[in-house]
Amino acid sequence: MEEKIFLKLDKIIHQKARLGVMSILATGGEADFGYLKKQLGLSDGNLSTHLSILEKARYVEIKKMFVKKKPRTIARLTEKGRKAFLDHMDVLEKIIETIPGKGEEPEKRR
Repeated sequence: MEEKIFLKLDKIIHQKARLGVMSILATGGEADFGYLKKQLGLSDGNLSTHLSILEKARYVEIKKMFVKKKPRTIARLTEKGRKAFLDHMDVLEKIIETIPGKGEEPEKRR
C-alpha cells in the first residue's frame, strides 16, 4: 500500500454526515434540506452545521428561498466539491484494493 495514503483522505468530506451529504449531491447535483435531513437521519441543527462546513469549504452552495410562503433551502454541489468528492472516493478505492482477498494472508504491519 502507498505510504500514508490515509493522509490523503479529505478531512472535511470523511466525516459520516458530510460524506452522506456529498454522496447524495454527487448523484443528483442538488437536494432539498428536508430530503437530506430525512435521508441522513439528522436534526435541523446538525444538518445545518454540516452544510455550513461544506459551504465554507466551497464544496456546496446553499440557496434559500420561499415557496408558497414557506422557507426552502437547496444544497447544490459545486465543481470544486465534485472534484474533492471524486478524489476522496479514489483514495478510498486505493485503500480497499489493499485489503487481502479471500484465502490470502494479510500483510504483517510493523
